[in-house]
Amino acid sequence: MFANRLFFDISDTQKIEELRNKIFTEYDSNQVGYYSLPIENENLLSDINIWGRKIQNIQNIVVIGVGGSSLGTKALYSMLYHEKKADTPNLYFLENIDPITIKKTLQRIKLEESLFFLVSKSGTTLDTISIAKIVMVHFEIFPNNKCFGKYFAVITDEGSALNKFANEYGLKSFLVPKNVGGRFSVLSAVGIVPLTLCGIDTTKLLRGAAECKNEFFTQKSTTLLKKAIAYTIKGGQNINVLFSYSDIFREFNAWYVQLWAESLGKKKGSKCVGLTPVGLIGAIDQHSFLQLIVEGPKDKSVTFIRVENMSDDMLIPDISLKYIEKADIKKGISAAALLNEQALATMKSIINEGVITDEIAIERADAFHAGYLIYYFELLTSLCGLLLEVDTYSQPGVEIGKKILLDKLGK
Repeated sequence: MFANRLFFDISDTQKIEELRNKIFTEYDSNQVGYYSLPIENENLLSDINIWGRKIQNIQNIVVIGVGGSSLGTKALYSMLYHEKKADTPNLYFLENIDPITIKKTLQRIKLEESLFFLVSKSGTTLDTISIAKIVMVHFEIFPNNKCFGKYFAVITDEGSALNKFANEYGLKSFLVPKNVGGRFSVLSAVGIVPLTLCGIDTTKLLRGAAECKNEFFTQKSTTLLKKAIAYTIKGGQNINVLFSYSDIFREFNAWYVQLWAESLGKKKGSKCVGLTPVGLIGAIDQHSFLQLIVEGPKDKSVTFIRVENMSDDMLIPDISLKYIEKADIKKGISAAALLNEQALATMKSIINEGVITDEIAIERADAFHAGYLIYYFELLTSLCGLLLEVDTYSQPGVEIGKKILLDKLGK
């Protein structure tokens, strides 16, 4: 069950149909590859399973990648860790050229028990290649070593520099479709390969994404269309807050921030446009950011995410503590129920202030609903990009910084 309630009204049917026509045109053009990923991965899953049987004694999968090459995978692994299959490898991420983190991670693992994935669409991402070099020196394993292919594999575009490197030294390559952008790539080999190897049910994950795709493109649900219009046009709210009620969504929030910011913050001629993403965790951030939402400038829209039924729950003990009886609650309330009640109460307080608000409630935090969420937010991003009339799938502002760095540090 995936329920999305909108606490606002968009009745402009002409605007809704115009937006629907735009995204259907983009979908039919086949230029944006993520749309088809949920139903085009059968061969990839077969390849992973065949190759995975050849891997012996692997206890650690390490993703070396940054941004779109790691954030989505990390989000799904964190969200679904509680249901990963037993006796499958643990998943680590080396995504920042931070020597403290790199050293700490490498000290926790042994080379003979580990498989490193170099993940980069271009194959020349500076951070990724630099971290890979550090790993090679740390474990004294280099491309000319006959065992190199036992410990390293790549996920990249066909024909990229990294793909050529892999072919030269006999590494396994998993390829990403060229028309799938990095931050929209989690349902491609970028996420599916490491998640499958680490015991996540990626078949179920893709099934959830396919269900979202079907509801939007075949059943022609209007919810996402109305939501995109509200975010971009209705009242000038240029900040979107994702208020996620569970710690399992912390990395999902980070993925959403990249997806939103890098896709929608663009120059449009002489004008700068965009929607600023803010990721919050409930109930923690009720004690920090909520005050700004309720009584600060009305420049924000808020989306709540909560889980109806948590797999791990516990009752709050029915005991009363002297002097702090005001914190007593009625008997039989569980921790998950209290978290959900806090979400609903907070949501009501925001709605009462006239803030554009909607709620996403998923039945369970499982692979199906995680896949649905990923595809849902990718679709929402594309819709908002169409309304803002920007190139959702480029990131020229990021490339400027990369060029300046390479000009300064490149040989």
